[in-house]
Amino acid sequence: MTPSIRVLVVDDDFRVAGLHRDVVASRSGYIALDAVHSLGAARQAVRAHAPDLLLVDAFLPDGDGVEFVAATGIDAFLLSAATDAATVRRAFRAGAIAYLAKPFESRVLADRLDRYARMRNLLMTDRPLEQEQIDRALAIMHGGAEPASLARSATEQLILEGLGDDEASAAEVADRVGISRATAQRHLAGLASRGQVEVRLRYGTTGRPEHRYVAAR
Repeated sequence: MTPSIRVLVVDDDFRVAGLHRDVVASRSGYIALDAVHSLGAARQAVRAHAPDLLLVDAFLPDGDGVEFVAATGIDAFLLSAATDAATVRRAFRAGAIAYLAKPFESRVLADRLDRYARMRNLLMTDRPLEQEQIDRALAIMHGGAEPASLARSATEQLILEGLGDDEASAAEVADRVGISRATAQRHLAGLASRGQVEVRLRYGTTGRPEHRYVAAR
């Protein structure tokens, strides 16, 4: 099962921090940690809770959020009312995965979180990545066009439609779509390698765990 993504919101505006935390909590596969409102509290929270993703205001009363992101080495979105090019460039140099200019609608943050989860799922592997997978990860996060070599085949599209919003085994997908189990298994493995489906394990009382598949959100 893909582990949940732990997110820490760092914003000195209590209302805004709460709104952002609520968006995180609403997304499947995420755990929203208690928001903090200063860099001092953020450093303590990082040590105590080991978040996977930070949502950080660029400027905080006790320091610079951009420098904090650079120092932590943790994946981060920078959220700021500052829209000058110098700050945005500095944020990207610091390693920010996304930069959201305040104010923004909740759906914008939700979209970036969903994209991040898909990108992370694609990159959570010990195997060497092909260039197509690297391109795919970048396209997922930043909304670029999907590389032609990774476009879904007609069979993969049928499999995704057959999977729908359910969790299913390769055999169940094969029955729904009308293909062999081996064909379903092969295409599901390819979709999983590109982050388009997630693989979960169901443990029974005996035997090997069953692989279950669900469409990535």
